[in-house]
Amino acid sequence: MQNIRLSVAWLAAGVSLCALGLLLVTGLPFAAKAQEPKRFQYKIVDVLPDTQNMQTTLNEFGGNGWELVAVPMGSMTEPRLIFKK
Repeated sequence: MQNIRLSVAWLAAGVSLCALGLLLVTGLPFAAKAQEPKRFQYKIVDVLPDTQNMQTTLNEFGGNGWELVAVPMGSMTEPRLIFKK
C-alpha cells in the first residue's frame, strides 16, 4: 500500500515538472516585449552672463521639462546652456 502512495506521489511530481517544463519552453506567459529606444531632443541656448538672466532661462526651460546637461564656455562672455528632453 505504501508503494502505491509513493508511486502516485512520484507520478504527480513528474506530471507537474513536465507541465512546468512545457510552460518554460513555449514561453507564452513570459513573453518579453522589446523596448523602444529612448529618443531625446536637444536645445542650445546662448545667454547673457549675468546671474539673473541665466536663472530665469534655467527656470523657464526646467519648467517646460528640459534638463540642463552642459554649460560650455566658448568665450567667457557668451555661455551656452545645453538642454535635453
